[in-house]
Amino acid sequence: MSKKSNTSKRYTAEFKRDAVALVHSSGKTVTEVAREIGVSPEGLRNWVSQDKTDRGQGAAGALTSDGKEELRRLRRENREQQQTIEILGKAAAFFAKEPTK
Repeated sequence: MSKKSNTSKRYTAEFKRDAVALVHSSGKTVTEVAREIGVSPEGLRNWVSQDKTDRGQGAAGALTSDGKEELRRLRRENREQQQTIEILGKAAAFFAKEPTK
């Protein structure tokens, strides 16, 4: 019995694009293609779904790949700004306690 790894593999954008194209062109099911190329059916289904969204055919409100990347960037930037605000607040409190000469 094999033990599953807790780390997920990272695939290049080109690999994902080719895998999605294979699903569309082969006439095979996502599960069959996934087995052939050695990826999880769930992962390949997600790639196919994301491709559909990126082409403007996804569910209403679904984020495109560019939209997801922008959201990740904005969240990271927000975290960094919150940390800066916290540090500046601590520094201001520290200097407010310093006796003046």
